[in-house]
This record gives sequence, C-alpha cells and structure tokens, in this order.
Amino acid sequence: MPSKDEIRSAHRIRRATVPPVGLEAAGAGIARHGLQWATMVAAGERSTFAVYLGVGFEPPTLPLIAALHGTGHRVLLPVCRPDRSLSWVYWTPATDFVRSSYAPIDEPVGEQHGIEAMRDAAGIFVPATAVDLSGNRIGQGGGYYDKFLAGLEHEGLPVPAAAVVFDDEVLPAGSIPAESFDRKIPVAVTPSRLAQLM
Repeated sequence: MPSKDEIRSAHRIRRATVPPVGLEAAGAGIARHGLQWATMVAAGERSTFAVYLGVGFEPPTLPLIAALHGTGHRVLLPVCRPDRSLSWVYWTPATDFVRSSYAPIDEPVGEQHGIEAMRDAAGIFVPATAVDLSGNRIGQGGGYYDKFLAGLEHEGLPVPAAAVVFDDEVLPAGSIPAESFDRKIPVAVTPSRLAQLM
C-alpha cells in the first residue's frame, strides 16, 4: 500500500494538470452538492457551517462559501495558529484575506473565535487530498484538522463533517493507511456527487 505522502504527492501532481475551465466547473459542482449536504444536515434550517478557502489547485470552495451565505447560512473560515490549532472568522462577501503565516492558505481577516464557535455549527467541510470508502482521509499534512476534529470529540460536539475532493480522489475502501490520530470522515463532496464513505 502506498504511504500517505506518496498518495498526497501523486494527487497534487494530478491536480496541477486541471485547466482553469475544469476548476471553474468543479467549483460549481462542489457548490451544488455541498449545498445539498448542508440542507440535509441542517434539516432545511438556516445554520452555521465551517468551510475553508480552496486555493491554487485545490478543489474550489469559494462558490460553495458564497452559496451557503446566499441561502442564509453563517459561514466560518479557519485561521491557522502556531500550535497547529484553528481559530475561526465569520465570512461575508466583504471579508478580506491575507496569506497565512503558518500554512499555504489564504485566511480571513476579522475577529477570531475558538472551538466554542462550533456549538452552533450544523456541519464542517474539511480539506483533503484523497479519501477512501472506509472513511479514511489524507489532508495537506499539517495535522490541523485531525487535531480540530479530535478537539470537537473531546468537547462533546459531534458536528458532521464532509471532505471536499475531486471525483477521482474518492478511492476504494482500505486504500489509505489509517493512524491512531486520524479521524474518519463519513461523506465526500465532489464536483459530480455526494459520496457516502462509511
């Protein structure tokens, strides 16, 4: 079985070949299926969702962020902290972004909130470079989200999570090595579908 680093590297290389028109189409599909999942987990009510801003060759999430906001949901975006934890900022279309000091991402400017902001959240969209049908996920390698999801469990906040990936990044069951600190993800949002992972 390939290692996580090998799988992550292979998928990053493949992502770099997606043309701009493909990224645009992917963003539209992710917004459509992400909004479908959000409606399900929020039972049709307006709620709060934690998302992230996909940058570079990542699956585009700005259309999803805008769609959630446009349907009345509140949107939280992450800020990386030096201890590999995450703070959260409420997003609006007027929010500015700056490059993170700790990770290769763009982060929102605004008042930062801790994990307590998740008490009102109906769901979390998490980044991934691949998932498998056993619910295993490969992130970007920083460990921020595994730590964050573990913190939610510790706080007794069982917020549903969905990984955002391209279609070919949903792998057969057992394809991704699982470690003790990994947190399983039950759903993947892709440009073409919602994929139940476990």
